[in-house]
Amino acid sequence: MLTPRWRIAWLVAAAIAISYFDRQTLSVAVAAIQRDFPISNTQFSNLQAAFLIAYAVMYAGGGRIIDALGTRRGFFAIMIAWSLACASHGLATGFATLAVSRFLLGLGEGGGFPAATKAVAEWFPPVERATAMGVINAGTAVGAVVAPPAIAAILSVAGWRWVFFLSGAVGVVWAVAWIRVRLEPEQIRLEADTTYANDGGAPVRWTMLLKFGQVWGLVGAKFLSDAAWYFYLFWLPKYLYDVRHFDVKAVGSYAWIPYAASGIGSFSGGALSSALLARGRSLDASRKIALGASAAVMPLIVFVTRAPVELAIVLFSIAFFGQQSWSTLVMIVPADLFPRRVVASVAGLVGFGGAMGGVVFNLAAGRLLDAGFGYGVVFAIVGSFHVLAFLLILATVGRIEPLVREGASA
Repeated sequence: MLTPRWRIAWLVAAAIAISYFDRQTLSVAVAAIQRDFPISNTQFSNLQAAFLIAYAVMYAGGGRIIDALGTRRGFFAIMIAWSLACASHGLATGFATLAVSRFLLGLGEGGGFPAATKAVAEWFPPVERATAMGVINAGTAVGAVVAPPAIAAILSVAGWRWVFFLSGAVGVVWAVAWIRVRLEPEQIRLEADTTYANDGGAPVRWTMLLKFGQVWGLVGAKFLSDAAWYFYLFWLPKYLYDVRHFDVKAVGSYAWIPYAASGIGSFSGGALSSALLARGRSLDASRKIALGASAAVMPLIVFVTRAPVELAIVLFSIAFFGQQSWSTLVMIVPADLFPRRVVASVAGLVGFGGAMGGVVFNLAAGRLLDAGFGYGVVFAIVGSFHVLAFLLILATVGRIEPLVREGASA
C-alpha cells in the first residue's frame, strides 16, 4: 500500500505527464490545424520558440511563486493557468492567436518542475528524494509516449480544437484532485529528517541566491544538458524523416521507443543514487556517482549517423535514458544543498538555464545544418554537453551537502 508521501509523488508525476502531453498537442495536431489556416515551417519554429522563452522565464519566476504561495496553492494555480492556456489553443483563428496561446502555455508549465522539486523537498527525506524525483520525472516519458496515439485518436473522431479542449480539461481535473490533498508535509515526513526543519523566514532574494557559486554551476550544467535534451525532443522526428526517410507510420512505430527508455532512465538514476545512499555512501558520493554514470553514456550518440537504423534507435534510446537519469539527479541537488523555503527558487533558476540552453542550441543547430555541416557534427557537439556539465558540477558545486543548517539563514 502506498504511504501518503508516495501518493503525493505519483500525483505530481501525473502533473508532469500532463505537461508533456500538453506541449506535444501542437506538434501532433499541426497537420489538421493547417487545413484551417496555413502555418509555415518558420512560423512553426517561432511557435516553439514562444513556448520555450516563456517557459524559461517562468521556470525562474514560477519558483518564486511556489515559494511565496506554498506548494499546495502554488501548484494548483500554475496547473489551472497552463490548462486554460492549453484549452485556449482550440480558440485560435490564425498564427498570431496560436502564438499567444503557446506563450501562455510556456508561462504556466514553467512552474511545474520548481513545484515538483519543492514538493519532494517538503515530503521526502534525503534518502528517498532521488527515487521520488525519479518517479516524478518518469511522468515526462508517460506524457511523451501517450500523446501521439491519444491525440491521433481524438483527431479521428473530432476536430483538432477538441484536442486542446480535452487536454485542458484533464489538467483542471488534476488541479481539483491536488487541492483536495489535506496532509501537510510535517505530518508525513520522517522524524529523522531534521536537516532543514523549521527553517522559516522571509523568501530569499535572487540576488542573494546568485552569490552562491553552486547556483551558477547548476544553472550552467542545466544549460548544457538541456541544450541536448531539447535538441533530441524537437529534432528526432525530423532526423528520422530527413535522413532515415521514415514515413509517418514508421515514425509512429519507432519514435516512442526512446521516450520509453527515458522513463526507465528517470527511475534508474534516482534509484541508483538512493541505493548508494542506503548502503552507507555519503550524499555527495551517491549523487556524483550516479550523475557521472549518466553523463558517461551520452557521447555514444556520435555514432548514430553511421549506424544501421535499428542500432540508431538503440543509440537514441541510450541517450534518452542517460538524459532523464541525469535530469532526475541534477534537479534534486538544489533540495540537497538549500533550505526548503528557497528550493523552488533555486530550482527555478536552474530550470531557466536549461530552457535557455534549449533555445540557444536549437537555433544554432538549425544554422549548422543549413550551412551544410550535417548531423554528424551536430551530434558530436550534443554528445559532449553532459560530460562538460558534469565537469562543471565537479568544479563549482563542491561537496553536495546542506549549505545552511537548521537555525541558520540562507
